[in-house]
Amino acid sequence: MGVGGCLALPWRCLVVLCLRLLFLVPAGVPVRSGDATFPKAMDNVTVRQGESATLRCSVDNRVTRVAWLNRSSILYAGNDKWCLDPRVVLLANTKTQYSIQIQDVDVYDEGPYTCSVQTDNHPKTSRVHLIVQVSPKITEISSDISINEGGNVSLTCIATGRPDPTITWRHISPKAVGFISEDEYLEITGITREQSGEYECSASNDVAAPVVQRVKVTVNYPPYISDAKSTGVPVGQKGILLCEASAVPSADFQWYKDDKRLAEGQKGLKVENKAFFSRLTFFNVSEQDYGNYTCVASNQLGNTNASMILYGPGAVHDGNNGAWRRGGCVWLLALPLAQLARQF
Repeated sequence: MGVGGCLALPWRCLVVLCLRLLFLVPAGVPVRSGDATFPKAMDNVTVRQGESATLRCSVDNRVTRVAWLNRSSILYAGNDKWCLDPRVVLLANTKTQYSIQIQDVDVYDEGPYTCSVQTDNHPKTSRVHLIVQVSPKITEISSDISINEGGNVSLTCIATGRPDPTITWRHISPKAVGFISEDEYLEITGITREQSGEYECSASNDVAAPVVQRVKVTVNYPPYISDAKSTGVPVGQKGILLCEASAVPSADFQWYKDDKRLAEGQKGLKVENKAFFSRLTFFNVSEQDYGNYTCVASNQLGNTNASMILYGPGAVHDGNNGAWRRGGCVWLLALPLAQLARQF
């Protein structure tokens, strides 16, 4: 509904006004606004939602009566206000200009407005179209999502505005370059762990600054051990074995020596597990501590393991085959067959 709507008046006043209206705008075909002999209204008026729109109609000394109409509703006739809308006010009624203002414009105010004049008992009209622009607004966007590596992802971003906003998607990542989609929908087939992170939807239509919202995409994958090195430590010294693994969700770590699981709080040992690594600490290394250790990393999607050796001075360690030599003797450290598989 626009700014129209006639003011309720006592019946006598209404009769007088209706007679004035009939005199002002008798039946007939309106003159085109391009008529060179007719004082024109302004061109189309474009304003942003919430701003004020000023409608001006140029007149001259031939004009005896003037009025502004919105579609079929009279807004002002001369100095008399005919509409109930408090946002519509008269700005000027002079020998050269007849102007009104619509304050706090909304989308329902958009449309044609007519300046009607009476000259020498001949009514003529000129029309102006009010265009209301609306800043972009994101009305619907996908929720954060968690998906296993290799799955397919579909993200949606719906926005409104006048004119219709342009929607773009981009991956918030140091390696990402430019937009990855210029559409409401973003489809990712066979997603990889490198494609995890935040995805930003931007809606813009040059009416106001673009609006942006983000969706977090979490890509789950099984553990991958990236670092597991053997260490040489003399008897009586502090020794550390470190096992680093990446995984989503974060991996759970377990340590084994040969076929025996090492427990937290075991005498002389400390197992420290964090999100991406596990540290096995020997506070006072003894001869019995030397040997082969296995780190096992696991989460809901799978598990992997890696072997490393704690060895003493004079031992020659072969990091490729898990053997170590001391005093010319070669000792192959036995592990359960299930733990001999090594995955890095």
